[in-house]
Amino acid sequence: MTLFSLIQQINITDKVKHAPDASYQIGIVIGTFLPFVILVGIAYWMYYRAKNRNDNE
Repeated sequence: MTLFSLIQQINITDKVKHAPDASYQIGIVIGTFLPFVILVGIAYWMYYRAKNRNDNE
């Protein structure tokens, strides 16, 4: 598992510093935060569904 985590480490500030243009920088930021935003959205949806199921009973 540690080998996999070492492979996955990415230095975002280094990528942004060496980016060829602004579009690439925006893509890096979106690609970094999008998975987090999706997971938060799924967690909220699950919470909302569970809360409504208890209210209906």
